[in-house]
Amino acid sequence: MSRILLVEEGRDAASVLLDELHRAGHEVDHIDDGAVALHRILTSPPALTLLDVQLPHVNGLQILEKIRARSDHPIIMLTALAHEADRLRGFELGADDYVCKPFSPREVVVRIHTVLRRYAQRRIVARPSVPITFGAVRGCAILDGHYLPLTRRESLLLRALSQEPGRVLTRSKLLEAAFPEALDVNERVVDTHIKNLRKKLATVSTEHDWIRSVYGVGFAWESQARQDA
Repeated sequence: MSRILLVEEGRDAASVLLDELHRAGHEVDHIDDGAVALHRILTSPPALTLLDVQLPHVNGLQILEKIRARSDHPIIMLTALAHEADRLRGFELGADDYVCKPFSPREVVVRIHTVLRRYAQRRIVARPSVPITFGAVRGCAILDGHYLPLTRRESLLLRALSQEPGRVLTRSKLLEAAFPEALDVNERVVDTHIKNLRKKLATVSTEHDWIRSVYGVGFAWESQARQDA
């Protein structure tokens, strides 16, 4: 179905994932060295990269940072480090998803399909699924033909989220977008503004979630209505 690059130093984890990815119909290349993987992604990018954090020569987070400086290539991070700070760092750098070891190989395959679907949606720029424009008047936004009266913070949050549909933005990144002048605002204030923003978005369509929550991390803009609507 897709060409996947698996960057994983652990032989056992790599073997299990390779078998599952092949069963799912994917073509898979396996690299266990960070420097080699970075060169491959930059010169011959696959459809998606599964990227381990702990790698020799260049670690996964360093690779992610270098790739994001040039491309929005889909990347799912793999790590044995289950600490929240590590996951947040990955999302801050632009990871599309994060899977902590030990993991279910079948779950990884499902996450791959989800990320690839969202990436395809982001690439459709000629005909956006949900047109959204921001007026010259502060707090004015038009979503799918509907006028939305927004506060300044809500407008800044909506702009940040809608510019990268499908990508998870951490609370700290959203805080920077909505409170650029504030130094001591708690990240949880983002949740309050997102809640109010969702109520206003619901007036456009109650069958569209618009903003997806990612527990413990942040939020993502969904440009497509949910499939069961």
